[in-house]
Amino acid sequence: MSTTPPGRRLRLGLPRRAFSQVLLMQLAIAAGVAVLATGLFLAPLGDQLDDQAMRRALAIAQTTAQQPQIAAGVRETEPSPDGPVQREAERIREATGAEYVVVLDVRGVRWSHTDPQRIGGLVSTDPGEALAGHDVMEIDDGTLGRSARGKVPLRDGDGGIVGAVSVGIAYDSVRARLIHAIPGLFAYAGGALAVGALAAWLISRRVQRQTRDLAFSDIAALLAEREAMLHGIREGVVALDADGRVRLLNDEAQRLLVVGEEAVGHSPDEALGTGRTADVLAGRVAGTDLLTVRGRRVLVANRMPTDDGGAVATLRDRTELDRLGRELDSTRGLIDALRAQDHEHANRMHTLLGLLELEMYDDAVEFVGEVVGDHRATSEQVTEKIRDPLLAALLVGKATVAAERQVALWITEGTRLPDRLIDPRGLVTVVGNLVDNALDAVAGTPRARVEVELRAEGRTAVLVVRDTGPGVPPEQRELVFTEGWSTKEPPAHRERGIGLSLVRTLAERQGGSARVGEASGGGAEFTVVLPEALTEPGAEPALTGAREATGEEA
Repeated sequence: MSTTPPGRRLRLGLPRRAFSQVLLMQLAIAAGVAVLATGLFLAPLGDQLDDQAMRRALAIAQTTAQQPQIAAGVRETEPSPDGPVQREAERIREATGAEYVVVLDVRGVRWSHTDPQRIGGLVSTDPGEALAGHDVMEIDDGTLGRSARGKVPLRDGDGGIVGAVSVGIAYDSVRARLIHAIPGLFAYAGGALAVGALAAWLISRRVQRQTRDLAFSDIAALLAEREAMLHGIREGVVALDADGRVRLLNDEAQRLLVVGEEAVGHSPDEALGTGRTADVLAGRVAGTDLLTVRGRRVLVANRMPTDDGGAVATLRDRTELDRLGRELDSTRGLIDALRAQDHEHANRMHTLLGLLELEMYDDAVEFVGEVVGDHRATSEQVTEKIRDPLLAALLVGKATVAAERQVALWITEGTRLPDRLIDPRGLVTVVGNLVDNALDAVAGTPRARVEVELRAEGRTAVLVVRDTGPGVPPEQRELVFTEGWSTKEPPAHRERGIGLSLVRTLAERQGGSARVGEASGGGAEFTVVLPEALTEPGAEPALTGAREATGEEA
C-alpha cells in the first residue's frame, strides 16, 4: 500500500483544472503549428535551392557560350592545357565561383577542365541534347562528384554548332546553404512558439478567472445541477444577456408568462408585447417585489443585474394569495356587517319583546313583517334584474356590506342581465372590484351612494358603476388601471393597485374596454364593455361557475 498522502500523489494524464488543460492544449497546438510550418517551409526549400543552382549554372554557361573567342578557339586550335579556351574558361570559373566550366567540341572532347590532365578526353556524361541545340538543366554525378549543371550549345559567328559549354555548381554548396538556413528558420519558429505560448498563457489566465479555477468536470456538474434546479423550482426564472435579450426561461417562467422556447433570443417587448411585465423584465421599472399582471395571474417580480451586463429576473405567482386577500377583505366586511346586524337584531328583539309584554300583538306582527319585508325586497330586487346566480349573490352581499357602511347601493332601473353568461366568474371579478373601489371611495362622505347598472346589448355585456365620491382627476384616469398604482394605503396582507388592472386585463382579453370618467352628479363612473360575453338567446347558459360555487354536479 502506498504511503504517499492522497493530496501529494502523482497524477497521470491531463490536469483537472480548466486553466491547466486549456494552457496545455494551446501549447501543444502552438508547438504543432510551429513544427508543421517549419516542415512545410523546409520541404520546398531544398527544391528551390536546387533550381536556383541549376539556373545559375545555366546562366554562366550561356554567358560563356557568348564569348566569340571560345568558339573560335574550338574551331581553329587544338585542345591544350595552355590553350586560349582553357585560359578563358578558367577565368570565368574563378570569376563566377563555379565548380567547373567545361568546353567541348561536337565529338565530346574536352577543351577545358579544372583538372588539365582531363583536357582532350571525352566527357563523362552525354552531351547530345546540348549539341542538338537545347539548353539543359540537371543535377547529376560526374568526374567531380554530384553537381547542379547547365549545358548550352556553342555556336560560331554563322550560328553553326561547334560544341557545347557545361557549367557545374558543387552540390555541397547547395546543401550548405540549406543547412545554413535551418538555424535561422528554427530561430523564427522558436520566436513564434514563444509568442504563441505567451498568448496561450494569457488566454488561459482569463479562462481561469472566468471559470474560477474549476475543473471541466466541476463545470459540467454545475451545469447539470443548474438545469435540474431551474426546471425543478416552482419559481419562474428569466435570464437576459447584456443586449437585453432573453437567453433562458425555465419551465415555471414559461407557464407564468404563457410563452415558449421561441421567446429565447428576443427582447421582453418582442416576446411578451408592450406592458408592465416587459418593463419590469427589461429593467425600466426599478424596485423590489414589483407587482405585475400577466393574463389572469398576479406576479411578483425581482430583477438582479449580473456581472456580464445582463440580468436575472425571478417571478412568483401571487394570484391565489391576492385572491385570498380579497376574500379576507370581503370576509372582514361581512363579519363587521354581521356584528352590526347582530346588534341591530338584538334591538329589534328587545322591541318585539316589549310589544308582546304590553300585549300589543297587532303592532308586533306588523313590526316583524316590515323587518322581513325589507330584506326580502332587497333580494327580490337584485334577482329580478340579474338572473345569473353568482352575480346576484355577490350584489346581495355587497348591498348588506354597503348598508352597514352607511352607503346606499342601488341597482338601476335599466339593469337587465339574462342568465346567458359565458364566463360568470370573470364578470364577478370585474363587478366585485369596481363595487369595492366605489364603496371605499364614498365611505364616510355625506349621502354616500353607489349605483350599479348591468345590461345586455345582444351578446355584449355592459357594466357601469357610479359613485358620489371625489372622482378621478383627468390626469389620473389612465394611471388608475396601472398595475401597482394606488392612492390608498395597502393592507398588511396584500398590495394595492391590482384590482383595476385585473378589470382592464379581463376586458381587453375579451376584446372589450375599461375606462373611467366623471359621473353626472359628480364622482367617478367606471364603464366596462365585454363583447361576446353572453351566448345566443336560446343557447345553453353557462352555469359552470354557479355549479362550482353551489357544489352541484353537471
